[in-house]
Amino acid sequence: MNFSRPLVPATLLQRYKRFLFEADLADGTRITGSCPNTGSMRGLTTPGSAVWLSEHDSPTRKYRHMLEIVEANGTLVGINTGLPNRIAEEAIAAGLVSDLHTYETLRREQRYGRNSRIDILLSDPAKGLAYVEVKNVHFSRAKTLAEFPDSPTQRGAKHLDELGDMVEAGHRAIMLYLVQRNDCGVLRICRDLDPVYARAFERAAQRGVEAYAIRCAISPFEIVPAGAMIVDEPVLADLRKPPETSKVLEW
Repeated sequence: MNFSRPLVPATLLQRYKRFLFEADLADGTRITGSCPNTGSMRGLTTPGSAVWLSEHDSPTRKYRHMLEIVEANGTLVGINTGLPNRIAEEAIAAGLVSDLHTYETLRREQRYGRNSRIDILLSDPAKGLAYVEVKNVHFSRAKTLAEFPDSPTQRGAKHLDELGDMVEAGHRAIMLYLVQRNDCGVLRICRDLDPVYARAFERAAQRGVEAYAIRCAISPFEIVPAGAMIVDEPVLADLRKPPETSKVLEW
């Protein structure tokens, strides 16, 4: 995913009301802009951090600048939650997510489950349907380790249960974690911050939901999928079968 023009460097002063930020541009101009991420952005809102902003000339926009990238712990981190689906499609097309690139048709934002929309629905005459839910990841507390979620997410747990329903209906279901940073090689579910989501993840795995993670290469010019990451979660027995015939799920 290329930015339409190079991003503007700035220094972060504060993020407030979740959807706004203040920053100083390189020439000293102080601006207020929009933040396209309503999550906690844990670890990414330190005053004085280097940031990069996109510029928008539309007269209908209240703020000219939008926050796109934050520097944290020596690496660039993409924070725009509107981008992961586009980047995920690029990762699928590049063959970085299992065999999903071999499906014939890709559709976006299709209704399914309990009043939900799936991010990507793949279909193929031979393979059937594959439901792909994309989650944005940018939280990291330890070197090389990305974690999700960074705060409780009831909606995320609901999506995992709905993906499990799709598997039991005879379809394929995939949880794809799109990690908008390039300093991590492993993804882990953040049990201490959201044990409910962690239990939902375990249920989904037991039901046959697949989990994959992709890291990104990030610069002021582009954010692109750079390769697959390890999903470091316990190997779980398939509890749908009696113990003597159980198989082990391998991701």
